Amino acid sequence: MKRLMLAITAALIPVAASAATPEDEAYARALIEKAVSFKSTAKHGETPKMAAWLAGEFRKAGFKKEDVEIVPAGKSVGLIVRYRGDQSAGKAPVVFLGHMDAVEADPADWTTDPFKLVEKDGVFYGRGLVDNKYGVIDLTQTFVRLKKEGFTPTRDLVIAFSGDEETEMATTRALAEKLKDAAFALNSDAGGGSEGVDGKPTVYYIQAAEKTYATFELTIRNSGGHSSQPRADNAIYELASALKKIEAHQFPVMWNDITLRSFEASAANADEKTAEALRRFVNKPGDKKAVKTLSGATHYNAVMRTTCVATMLKGGHAENALPQAATATVNCRIFPGVSVDDVKAELARVAGDPKIEFATLGEPVESPASVLTPEIESAVIAAVRTRYPDASAVPYMEAGGTDGLHFRRAGVPTFAVGSLVLRETDEPNYHGMNETLRVDAFYAGLDHWTRIIKALASPAAP
Repeated sequence: MKRLMLAITAALIPVAASAATPEDEAYARALIEKAVSFKSTAKHGETPKMAAWLAGEFRKAGFKKEDVEIVPAGKSVGLIVRYRGDQSAGKAPVVFLGHMDAVEADPADWTTDPFKLVEKDGVFYGRGLVDNKYGVIDLTQTFVRLKKEGFTPTRDLVIAFSGDEETEMATTRALAEKLKDAAFALNSDAGGGSEGVDGKPTVYYIQAAEKTYATFELTIRNSGGHSSQPRADNAIYELASALKKIEAHQFPVMWNDITLRSFEASAANADEKTAEALRRFVNKPGDKKAVKTLSGATHYNAVMRTTCVATMLKGGHAENALPQAATATVNCRIFPGVSVDDVKAELARVAGDPKIEFATLGEPVESPASVLTPEIESAVIAAVRTRYPDASAVPYMEAGGTDGLHFRRAGVPTFAVGSLVLRETDEPNYHGMNETLRVDAFYAGLDHWTRIIKALASPAAP
């Protein structure tokens, strides 16, 4: 692993990229203000309006009509924009991901109007700023800037903005199917950097894998009866007994190159006991002493194995009646390479009650981990170190889920390399009230994608 990092560092690509001008910054500011104004949530349904507006911005910048496509799917739409290259690189396209939709926001809970960009005390307020409208407008202004410069890439570059990442991901599936011939995808919706309160960078994260999100319902039924005559097979008690067994169960320890590299890098900033355990695990994956220590930390435990946890309960129909049914919802985050069916079978075995009915909710998306190549990693590191010369880059596995799940499933290696660098004291509150983004962080990321693109698709690129 260390040899790979040294090789990549030595191969950093010094590709010139013009810095954002005041005019570029003003354009980006106007874009984010307009983007926040769209109520692109499942309830309000304005994502198609946002997609139409963005399509217009690309066409005004000189993109041909046939290269800007709105893709209807499910209850929303996606957007594809193709920046045609001269194909001199002889390489498949690179896809750039973002999502136009945002989670709901109740104006009564906010100190500002969630759908109006407000700047106060060096901070922007607005729903979707961090998740993921900044990523969308950052990629948009990058394509527009490069077009104005007259830049011709050596391979096709393709934007793919989904419209329902926060809900059913129907547009994501449609986009992934249309673009499955891509060499790889770079996602704006995760990854990114962190810095200390002094503004100095600590680390830049590259997301290269995501756990499978799967939810099961466990139900026990019987004929019930009157509460004055309790019976031995009470559905609530039996379900509770099964849940306690699931609570006590730990799935097998697992690892891949991504998690090992993440552990290796994390050791540098961990306390002495944790750092020792991380290094032991890296040197001897599965080391029992290391596993015992790391299992006690929720973050590292989640990285080492599949996890399942009860999240919801319902049961009974009257206070004076024995329950005829009891149901628990169990949410699992499954390590890449492990099937949903295998986890379901293991839960049934652990519960140990054949009367329990197991139902899988929805259609879980299983996707493999992506292999981070020197071509991609060197381009990202070069872009990051232009801003932060001493920053280290660390691949990691996401416990949550993004559009990348569907692209990986379609056979497109996907890496999240967002442009935002958040400070330890930041409170972005995405998905919560008063979502925020520091104004200086907003402007600092405007050259990020330009640098990556020129490292991957300019004549100087390998």
